[in-house]
Amino acid sequence: MKRIFITLVIISILLTSAFASSEAGAVWLLINPGARACGMGEAGVAVADNADATYYNPAGLGFLGGRELSLMHVQWLPNLADDLYYDFIAYRHYVKDVGTFGGNLSLMNLGEQTATSETGDVIGTFRSYMLAVTGSYGTRLSRTASFGGNFKIIHQHLTDMLAGKEKGSGQSTNFAFDLGYMKKEFLLRNLTFGASIANIGNKISFVDVEQADPMPTNLKLGLKYDIFKNHNKISVTYDINKLLVASYPDRDVDGDKRIGGWDEDGNRNPGGEFNKDGKREGAHTDSWYKAIFTSWVDDWFLLHDPDLDGNSQIGGYNKAGVAEEGGKYNRKGDLEVDAGSFGAEMESLVHNFGVEYWYNNQFAVRMGGIYDKEGDIRLKNGLPIMTFGASLRIAGLGADFGYTYGESGHPRANTMFFSFNIKI
Repeated sequence: MKRIFITLVIISILLTSAFASSEAGAVWLLINPGARACGMGEAGVAVADNADATYYNPAGLGFLGGRELSLMHVQWLPNLADDLYYDFIAYRHYVKDVGTFGGNLSLMNLGEQTATSETGDVIGTFRSYMLAVTGSYGTRLSRTASFGGNFKIIHQHLTDMLAGKEKGSGQSTNFAFDLGYMKKEFLLRNLTFGASIANIGNKISFVDVEQADPMPTNLKLGLKYDIFKNHNKISVTYDINKLLVASYPDRDVDGDKRIGGWDEDGNRNPGGEFNKDGKREGAHTDSWYKAIFTSWVDDWFLLHDPDLDGNSQIGGYNKAGVAEEGGKYNRKGDLEVDAGSFGAEMESLVHNFGVEYWYNNQFAVRMGGIYDKEGDIRLKNGLPIMTFGASLRIAGLGADFGYTYGESGHPRANTMFFSFNIKI
């Protein structure tokens, strides 16, 4: 596959969402839609009170009646490229005594690419896009609690052109599902709790099944507190996100300071990825049903001693990169012995928070923040990236605007979101 295209896809995926992580595939599924939520730091799992609930938390549909259509358009990463676009359409429909049905369609357009052969010769151009179609359902469990779920089909079209000996289609089609829960009057009368697990599904592959990437399974927990609930309504909301993907580099599990050397059955194999006890030491990721649990300790308890410089040896140097017997660092000065830590695990969490003010349910202003240390979605001084927004509602029609502020040159800086809502 052409080299320029791979570079663009990697850069765009690394920066497409609050999770700047290369551990999973299709990370574009974590782009938070809706200009309203984007103005509140992209926090929405405990809000979920419009058609965008089909994305943030399908359980929110259980509290909604009537019908509504929502549309959003955004030029994504305007500082990185001028032809990356993200579009989102959502719909909900209440059925008496049954619940609320809905769904959404999201499209990530990566624009036109130039294809080159393995020798660097131009062999043509092609367009790349990613599409997800989702069906949703939410219903009340009680007066204050609701449950919901999504089923989605994900199609990713990278290219029709493969180069050299590459095998595969350059496309993938996968299935995934989401689960959501919402509890109003949670501990306090004006406090709402929301939780969702999104993108539960099998691994994604394009040209090489053996190099398949995990689905970006994401856990989102959130709280929303209404300070006032009259003509003047003020709400504060906070979400925390955890990518439920367990990814391991080459690492020494048995403490022999070497990576692998055996096969899965305990037979000596110089190129094997396992140790003599049959435990895998080569780089790999866990399946989703295992990663839901192991992703909480993969950068800590399960990391062991990683081979960060790829020399199949653990440590052997001091921090300055000078050879030293028993040294805990590699020649680049990276810690390899006892490298895992609980702090590193916590750095993978992404924080979203926002404040929203409504006047008479017709006009709103809002602001928020996004903080992702691992993905470097923050300002140079370590503070969160700030977001701002406003809304106008007239006779069932609504317009929302969201803006992400960032320092000059940051891919997320100066991103503008536009949404329209129609209550039918």
